[in-house]
Amino acid sequence: MGTQISIDDLFERRIIYPDPDLKERLDRLVGLDDHKNRLVKILSMLVNPVGLEIWAKKYHPDARGLLNSVLRRPPLVVLAGDVGAGKTELAETIGDAVARQEDIGITLFPLSLSTRGQGLVGEMTKLISAAFDHTVIEASKLKGDSSQSRGAVILLVDEADALAQSREAAQMHHEDRAGVNAFIRGVDRIYNSRLPAAVIMCTNRVGALDPAVLRRAADIFTFKRPDKSQRHAVLDKPLKQFGLSKKKIDMIITATGASNGCKYGFTFSDITQRLLPTIILDAYPTSAVIPERALEIARTMIPTPPFQDNVNE
Repeated sequence: MGTQISIDDLFERRIIYPDPDLKERLDRLVGLDDHKNRLVKILSMLVNPVGLEIWAKKYHPDARGLLNSVLRRPPLVVLAGDVGAGKTELAETIGDAVARQEDIGITLFPLSLSTRGQGLVGEMTKLISAAFDHTVIEASKLKGDSSQSRGAVILLVDEADALAQSREAAQMHHEDRAGVNAFIRGVDRIYNSRLPAAVIMCTNRVGALDPAVLRRAADIFTFKRPDKSQRHAVLDKPLKQFGLSKKKIDMIITATGASNGCKYGFTFSDITQRLLPTIILDAYPTSAVIPERALEIARTMIPTPPFQDNVNE
């Protein structure tokens, strides 16, 4: 059934790693080094376990039982947290680091939101099942005779709460429940087949995800708004290039935190997609960036409000 559905109905596009442009995008995600490093390790173990086996043989040859506890985790990772915190950008680019580390080709399939279907009975279930069918088919081609993979596949589910919300919600339609069941079966299918594939879920509402989905996560990454050191990592270099002094840069970094009676500061995307472009456009095309104006812009710009996780609504 799944193979009869057009791939364009399932995935927004295909992303192939390694890719220099994606590496550049990943490198620009400053302030998320801990998440980057941990996610690369987890995905590498899930899609190409030979690396962990080589490590264990070298350093802990008697720890086979412990090794199995790591390798037998479900192939699912959840990226959860505030809007504009870098979840989707990290999910779309992290495959490049995994591909380079493991020296294999990796394909990312971003699941289209149209997978929710049009509300017809059974439609969403068929589309989700078809997406996993395609993932399994592609990953099966890359499975080696041993734990060494010839390549890997990553299925990305953005706004995951739209597809895998809790079946415990009283108002949940039976078709949505069936879709969640199909999603869980898909994750279990990849796991039971030991395929070189993984699923990344991004959500602003981790509390809305079905408990059975969360139990299958090899890890759950929590994304928060950048703290002062992270904002410094994002702002210091570009503001220096604008000719701003250390004092002015520090003032802008402070202004992008919780200030002026606002209980929350800027998101990563507020800084990179709103603040810095606004500073540039304010000066363009007649003058250089003026430090006082840059500070004024930072102080008057309103950060994106946090997402309200009202699970019961």
